[in-house]
Amino acid sequence: MIKLNIHEAKTHLSKYLELVSKGETILLCKRNIPIAEIRSIPQKHQSKRPLGLAKGMFEVPPAIFECT
Repeated sequence: MIKLNIHEAKTHLSKYLELVSKGETILLCKRNIPIAEIRSIPQKHQSKRPLGLAKGMFEVPPAIFECT
């Protein structure tokens, strides 16, 4: 984890964003007091989820199809 003050983060933002994209976490501080954490957003899966992953794990009751 990298600890940075706001001025340093603003001055070298692109450098630190590159590190974040590689999985690093940055603790952003104001006068050496932590105020925020910057980390990358998990990427979405490139392929579609296959159907039937939970087959046999639960049973749908017939009442779910009844209109009220």
